Amino acid sequence: MPIWTLHGDGRRVEPGAVVKPNERLSWPGTIAIGAQHVVAMFGATFLVPILTGFPVSTTLLFSGVGTLLFLLITQNRLPSYLGSSFAFIAPITALNGGNPLESGAQITQALLGVLVAGVLLAAVGFVVQWAGTGWIEKLMPPVVAGAIVALIGFNLAPAAWGNFQKQPELATITLVAVVLFAVLFRGFLGRISIFLGVIVGYIVAIVTNQVDFTEVAKAPWIGLPEFHLVGIADPGAWALVPMFLPVVLVLIAENVGHVRGVATMTDDPSINKSTGRALIADGVATTLAGGFGGSGTTTYGENIGVMAATRVYSTAAYWVAGTVAALLAFSPKVGEVFNTIPPGVLGGVTTALYGLIGVIGIKIWVDNRVDFSRPVNQYTVAVSFVIAIAQFSMGWGQLQFGAIVLGTVAALVIYHGGNAVARWRRTGADDGGPIPAVGQLGGDPQD
Repeated sequence: MPIWTLHGDGRRVEPGAVVKPNERLSWPGTIAIGAQHVVAMFGATFLVPILTGFPVSTTLLFSGVGTLLFLLITQNRLPSYLGSSFAFIAPITALNGGNPLESGAQITQALLGVLVAGVLLAAVGFVVQWAGTGWIEKLMPPVVAGAIVALIGFNLAPAAWGNFQKQPELATITLVAVVLFAVLFRGFLGRISIFLGVIVGYIVAIVTNQVDFTEVAKAPWIGLPEFHLVGIADPGAWALVPMFLPVVLVLIAENVGHVRGVATMTDDPSINKSTGRALIADGVATTLAGGFGGSGTTTYGENIGVMAATRVYSTAAYWVAGTVAALLAFSPKVGEVFNTIPPGVLGGVTTALYGLIGVIGIKIWVDNRVDFSRPVNQYTVAVSFVIAIAQFSMGWGQLQFGAIVLGTVAALVIYHGGNAVARWRRTGADDGGPIPAVGQLGGDPQD
């Protein structure tokens, strides 16, 4: 059972101070902070099952359980909420032409990809725990990491348009609301602009009689979530697994970034030592979800926003949040409410959401001052983006490689291959001819 030291008098945080992971406020205050974390994660977590066709209640259950597992595996030292990862949306919906899955058989196939991604992420975590993160930075320097994160978001653009055009007026209202909340409010409200935009669009849909509550009325208040077992014996499911492999790279980047962010905000560099455990924990949570019908998980930036606003980094608040999320999953009526969200609302919110995923990748370049005067960096991004946005695909026997796989491979091959050629050229090993200046072909593989 976790034990926390009471911070001060337990009622307030002094100016300039923070409540550290091993501290807590009074239990009423801790519960209130935990409730804020539930609200912060809700807007994004419920969108993933709505967009993928996964059961909402099941996804919510494994989100809460995954958070509690994360706290246990990281030895209660790293505050984090594990919500549904947007990186899984593209490979999952690719099984149904970019649309939510429509049958249990499709969900069963998709779950194998989620499970494999979780196992690989946990394996990477064990390697990081033993060898550190240096090898990740060499494999995925900022220009490559940014490209992979961004192309996953941009690859989803056609899906956003598909929902948008079904109810363009409702979609426009929702999109405008998202943007207005983001630019008008700072702090916590600004960080949950996606959630607030959905609320506005949903209210408009109700007022204009575009929501059908028939199934909500039928659903019981209490009941078990809808479980699906992973299709581990399905050859067709294994053929789809390659589409999920690039997601592992995104999850690595998100977890590493989360750990570093918390270490910086708490002014505690020792938290960086939890990077390996964080990856293992997220991998275990994703594997568990993939085994029984939930979506893959990741650390949530929305909850970092809550911590930054409150200056409370206590893991006690996350025990509250994870427990509440798991309990909410046992209300089928809650799940049916989410299923009534009209496509126009989803089209409006995903127009912003998928673009924001792309912007996160671009922000990685800005924060790391990636030099785009270098051709190798230009082509790493240019080729991978066109592959993703145009939704290239390739088949090899029973294996199908979608745009995210091809774009990821292109980014890695062009970057590392281009720099290898540049190094070879600089040795003059070709024909003794003139050696190009650094950057003319690619330059040093440093960003």
